[in-house]
Amino acid sequence: MAIAYNAWQHYQATGDLEWLAERGGELIIEVTRLFASLAEYDSSADRFHITGVMGPDEFHDGPPDAPGSGLRDNSYTNVLAAWVAARAGEVLILLAGHRGESLRDRLRVTVEEIAHWAHFGSRLAVGFHRDGILTQFDGYEGLQELDWDRYRQRYGDIGRLDLILESEDDSTNRYKLAKQPDVIMLVYLLGRDGLRKQLAALGYPFPEADLMRTIDYYLARTSNGSTLSRVVQASVLAGVDPSRSWTEFREALIADLDDSQGGTTREGIHLGAMAGTVDLPVRSFAGMALGDDELVFTPQLPPNLTRARFQIRYRSHLIDVTLSRRSLGLHTHPGSAAPIRVRVNANAATLTGGQTRQFATRPAAPPRPASTSKEGALDQ
Repeated sequence: MAIAYNAWQHYQATGDLEWLAERGGELIIEVTRLFASLAEYDSSADRFHITGVMGPDEFHDGPPDAPGSGLRDNSYTNVLAAWVAARAGEVLILLAGHRGESLRDRLRVTVEEIAHWAHFGSRLAVGFHRDGILTQFDGYEGLQELDWDRYRQRYGDIGRLDLILESEDDSTNRYKLAKQPDVIMLVYLLGRDGLRKQLAALGYPFPEADLMRTIDYYLARTSNGSTLSRVVQASVLAGVDPSRSWTEFREALIADLDDSQGGTTREGIHLGAMAGTVDLPVRSFAGMALGDDELVFTPQLPPNLTRARFQIRYRSHLIDVTLSRRSLGLHTHPGSAAPIRVRVNANAATLTGGQTRQFATRPAAPPRPASTSKEGALDQ
């Protein structure tokens, strides 16, 4: 489903309707079809359930008594399936006219199928713990807690808890733990507001306080057995705990420089994690997101960083972005591309080629002292 997510992001970045009609729309629709075909409908509750899947957390592939059989109602899977189903409907609206008719004919999309996507996408089941924590999958709350302190004292690096527990004739399927973010991946992709909005669309109110407790809950139960884990956590923490976000960011940066996973770098660098560290200042510190036909920034520089500067391409505009603690500057290079909408926090503007705009940002909190890093700048 992340591929369908990326396809939608590509359309939002480029505004390329031809690409959406010829390639991206087909991908989004077929992913929707796949997960709609996997879903089982419970008419008594008017809810769809998806079974036999594994989420981003590779430490759980089934219930403790049925390893390898897959999970039921993994929240990452169900929430993203609902999000993708909504995008499939949007694709056909955006392509209304000859492009849309061509796509529908080619894929044999019927009116009944579109209605089914809407029903499926609005009634997928998602579970919560008794205290309001968003559960990772059906049955997760009943798993055992791991004695994290004991395992850290005994083994030191516990990133690969699966191998450690196997050596003890035990299994990760029995415990509340994760190799890498699973539920938190929803915050990474959709943002805090986006996740709450998607859950509300499914009929699940999710207060901000419960979301924050959910983030803390899973951060404390993640072993970081993947280099990508640090990237996701740094991004999610950027708007929650900037100092901790910076620490996670630095851990991600040194993954291959220090070979932090103990010998994996000699077999090949972690290119995905490297790309994530480049993306992180843009996505998280500058808070850049691709909205519906607008470019959005919610800046949140960590206390250890005084400024950031990078260049992006959006809707055929080449844009220089300069961020300091108190302002964000946008400069569009001269060109004939259509005007674009931008929003920095609550301030909206329209930019054409060759324009420069400065936006005030929220006053930054005084930098907290850090013993392992110095304030500096980041240019890309």
